[in-house]
Amino acid sequence: MAAETLSADVAGVLRPILGPTTEIDNLRALTGGASRTTWAFDAVTGSDRRALILRTGPPDDVHAGMELEAAVQKAAGAVGAPVPDVLIASDSVELLGNPFLICGEIAGETIVRRIQRQLDDDSRARLLRQCARALAAIHRAATDAPGLTEQDAVAEWRHRLDEMGETTATFEWAFRWLAKHRPPPSPLRLVHGDFRMGNLIVDGSGLAAVLDWELVHIGEIYEDLAWFCIRAWRFGAPPSMAAGGLGSIDDFVAAYEHAGGTGVDRAALRWWLVVATLRWGVICRFQAERHLSGQSRSVELAAVGRRVCETEWDLLDLLEGAS
Repeated sequence: MAAETLSADVAGVLRPILGPTTEIDNLRALTGGASRTTWAFDAVTGSDRRALILRTGPPDDVHAGMELEAAVQKAAGAVGAPVPDVLIASDSVELLGNPFLICGEIAGETIVRRIQRQLDDDSRARLLRQCARALAAIHRAATDAPGLTEQDAVAEWRHRLDEMGETTATFEWAFRWLAKHRPPPSPLRLVHGDFRMGNLIVDGSGLAAVLDWELVHIGEIYEDLAWFCIRAWRFGAPPSMAAGGLGSIDDFVAAYEHAGGTGVDRAALRWWLVVATLRWGVICRFQAERHLSGQSRSVELAAVGRRVCETEWDLLDLLEGAS
């Protein structure tokens, strides 16, 4: 959609909320993720100017609907998680051509290497504690939003890999190990699904907001805890700082428990670290398949596919000596 047409349509969406004279100014596309397009703009109503964000994308059977995203962000915000203020969300394609969500713009940085350059040891440790507090709050949030469903992480990624019709010996060994050693289930909670550096806004050295809720579901807390701690999301930091490149896994878990999170079984967390690493490997292979199949020709997707072997190495490292 052309920017001019989109501006007019967004103005029409916001006028019942902000006022009949609302106009859209400075609409521009931002660097976005693979599943949703993100725009920034100002909504001008008389002398009032509000910086807002529009997220939009076609509906699919993988990502949460926009109305669900808005509902779970509200639920998480109600118990203390830092989230954007959502003005309106709709799963309809009638208003803007695709489902959409409009929320307040939050100042700060999401690019991890820029964040890392701003941090010293003290601010890095403080940010790690803030991430742990945010995740503990998310896991306390209500799970009654319409459309929120339970997911089994192992079954989900087994299915995704089988759909591609291609696997690796390392992936198969990991799946078999996981099936043999699965810990007893823990209570089900709201799970963000993609809680990691890169999906967090950091203002200075403070956590300003948790973004990208399109993989939200009901599951076990360990899924979020482990995902934050795999090698892909520490962006070059050493293994001693495996928790988001900010600190140790032990420090992260201790901060999570101190913030009111459910007690964490360290042996169960190790099992979930294997799940998270395997999940990333399947995602890398899936992105490569999008390129190789011709569905979406992209050097970026092809490059992500080359990381499958890195993930196999990480799995072998995690499972060294395992029976």
